Amino acid sequence: QVQLVESGGGLVQAGGSLRLSCAASGSIFGINPMGWYRQAPGKQRELVARIIGRSSTLYADSVKDRFTISRDNAKNTVYLQMNSLKPEDTAVYYCTITKLGRDYWGQGTQVTVSS
Repeated sequence: QVQLVESGGGLVQAGGSLRLSCAASGSIFGINPMGWYRQAPGKQRELVARIIGRSSTLYADSVKDRFTISRDNAKNTVYLQMNSLKPEDTAVYYCTITKLGRDYWGQGTQVTVSS
């Protein structure tokens, strides 16, 4: 069984920065893909960023050059550094990990960007 706990969300002004963290417990390996999704009110959940291994990354076009995903395998933790935040980044952000073909999700953390 895998559990994910996100932290680091909050309220920030446009142009500001936040760093989200997601700590995974259970039998986790560095090769397990991890990622961040987000869901804004009235919208579908969408991929924000994904990391496979230590350095293979994928980003949504809307966050490229502003967000950076990274992981610390020793701590079983994945991070999302968010810079130059915009009001349209407001959403609940969810951490996910894929293990043996199954996706596990955290409970989500709210990010609100004021204009």
